[in-house]
Amino acid sequence: MIVTAGGTREAIDPVRFISNHSSGKMGIALAQTLLHQGADVTLIMGATTEQWTPVLYHSAMQGIGHLTRIDVVSAQQMYEATTAAWQTADAAILAAAVADMTPATVADHKMKKGQDLTDSIALVETKDIARALGESKRPDQTLVGFALETDNEQQNALKKLQSKHLDFIVMNSLREAGAGFGTDTNSVTVFKKSEVRNQISEVRDQISEVRLPLASKQQIAEQILEVIR
Repeated sequence: MIVTAGGTREAIDPVRFISNHSSGKMGIALAQTLLHQGADVTLIMGATTEQWTPVLYHSAMQGIGHLTRIDVVSAQQMYEATTAAWQTADAAILAAAVADMTPATVADHKMKKGQDLTDSIALVETKDIARALGESKRPDQTLVGFALETDNEQQNALKKLQSKHLDFIVMNSLREAGAGFGTDTNSVTVFKKSEVRNQISEVRDQISEVRLPLASKQQIAEQILEVIR
């Protein structure tokens, strides 16, 4: 199993970067639950506020699952680590908050107030990890994405589910109290895509959903894994 977690940091200069508010708590809860269940987990970890480490975990849970942790900083590093691990994985849960944009160039010096910082910073799109994995997914692999939205939540989540060839997508909203970045709780809806064949043998996608009400992120992780199993 691959789990991605945390945020990415896209360097502007040696001091500053573009990032987001991801704490990594949801991804870590998923990785920890999988390890409890005996899975071999590759945790690809971006920026996090959590202190959970493989050494501390294995000292408490020796013999339960196997953890490989890969620490990354940028979206490009997360893309490279995830696509490499995907080649031999059974499934991937993409819980990381990966930057959609990155500076086209990185200054080799600390930019100063004034012209340096008031000039426009040219941005380019980062590589789409979910799409890359979806397009190369084997029939025996399962791919789970996350969608954190602020508006048109279901519409945006279902669009991502379809366009990136995911099997499941976990949607949560920043507008819901107790859910989203930095909290110890979460509330999500899991959408599943499955193929159905009608009476004239046409294959169509059928979408089902499971609502998981507010609970600790550890409990939500356990429930998500029950749904996608």
